[in-house]
Amino acid sequence: MRDIDITENCLNFVDSQGTRVSDKFFQLIEVIGEVKIVHSNFIKKIKNSRFYELRIKAGNEYRIMIFAIDHLNFSECTKAVCLNGFLKKSNKDYVKGIKQAEKILEEYLKSSEL
Repeated sequence: MRDIDITENCLNFVDSQGTRVSDKFFQLIEVIGEVKIVHSNFIKKIKNSRFYELRIKAGNEYRIMIFAIDHLNFSECTKAVCLNGFLKKSNKDYVKGIKQAEKILEEYLKSSEL
């Protein structure tokens, strides 16, 4: 139903967090690929941004930045890309995560046009 790409930056982040986070991440990717409407406990729009976050609770709160490629609303998109991840310690972490996601998205879109 929904095609999910995962960038190398995102995979590196997930792999560096250990098996518990990695297992939860891939379970959630499978769910959001199959289910049209995903509960906000897992996917939530980031305010004042074009990105969504995938929330992984495994002791700490991990966030994966997602961009819906073909629609502004995640529930309506058929293609999305997981860009990068970070450990949420404060709301300031979002600013850094969004800036990094924008750079990765720009590279991703350039390479997918080739």
